[in-house]
Amino acid sequence: MDDIRGDQTSGGTDGSAADPDGIRGTAAGTATVPLSVLDLVTVGQGRTATQALRTSVEIAKLTESRGFHRFWVAEHHSMPGVASSSPAVILAHIAAHTERIRLGSGGVMLPNHAPLVIAEQFGTLEAMAPGRIDLGLGRAPGTDGATAAALRRSDRLNEGADDFPQQLMELIRFLDDEFPDGHPYSRIHAVPGPVQATAPGGVQSAHRPPVWLLGSSGFSARLAGTLGLPFAFAHHFSAQNTIPALDLYRESFRPSAVLDAPYALIGVSALAADDEREARRQVLTGALSMVRLRTGRPGLIPSPEEAAAYDFSPMEREFVDGWLANVVHGTADAVRGGLDDLAKRTGADELMITANAHGGEARLRSYELIADAYGLPNAP
Repeated sequence: MDDIRGDQTSGGTDGSAADPDGIRGTAAGTATVPLSVLDLVTVGQGRTATQALRTSVEIAKLTESRGFHRFWVAEHHSMPGVASSSPAVILAHIAAHTERIRLGSGGVMLPNHAPLVIAEQFGTLEAMAPGRIDLGLGRAPGTDGATAAALRRSDRLNEGADDFPQQLMELIRFLDDEFPDGHPYSRIHAVPGPVQATAPGGVQSAHRPPVWLLGSSGFSARLAGTLGLPFAFAHHFSAQNTIPALDLYRESFRPSAVLDAPYALIGVSALAADDEREARRQVLTGALSMVRLRTGRPGLIPSPEEAAAYDFSPMEREFVDGWLANVVHGTADAVRGGLDDLAKRTGADELMITANAHGGEARLRSYELIADAYGLPNAP
């Protein structure tokens, strides 16, 4: 495979040295690692997608004001309870309501899209919010097989996943405008992009979105390490693979123009509430939602009342217990302790928190409590 470890330097929003490459974050308050947010734009029963998107804006503004490092959204399809089918559109909306926090995809599912389209979308986002955009890429469909076939207009889904390294190479070359002479795409340019600087009188930003690889197993961990790219692992739904994948990433890592040392974040489900009972009540809604998703019955996020009254079968109860064992929840102090322990056990360079609950109020309160627990700043 061709070397695709190109230069993807992207400065911080103010050009400061704290985040010179747009990748490494700086821990704030008493946190041992930078804290970030993964938002799924969840839609609860009795709520609309419009309300869910407004909540996402509120979360982005709150976490920006409290010193969280980045805010990512993830691509999902055909799930009534997750309104994040179009990450680029959502990120443009969030960018219009924020000023400093990094914004990105966690991630865009590359096999679902033409690489040129992704390069154009994220080049546009970079033009809207210079120095603030991350491009996280995954190779899973972000949905079921039938929906993936509709997205890709093909039922040969394995081919898309197997071609991921080649698709990644193509995307990075579009982002950098660096196809070699004689390549079929050498005269094709992603716009906005570097080609604008080569036009007469052209001036183009030096920034371009850093590329991250996402994964829940070893494939992307090894690929990210080999290419010297930052890596994000989905601990929140693949906890048993976290440490093996991070070890593989670090063992495979080769310094590149992007990074001189490994940088890995992990996604973690965490929800803080004013007391333990309320936290348990809220996270049970997400657990029931996952039960329904895993059994082919995806729907809106159930209310706490419905989740509390639901009669789980023995098999469902076993699943729920296992699921909740990997959700850090409780009072603010308990969540802080759980997050600190997770960072220490995994050696993660950054924690990306996702708070899944029925209502936006509970999620906003959770991020506020976590910020308070770590003494994060409260900027205007």
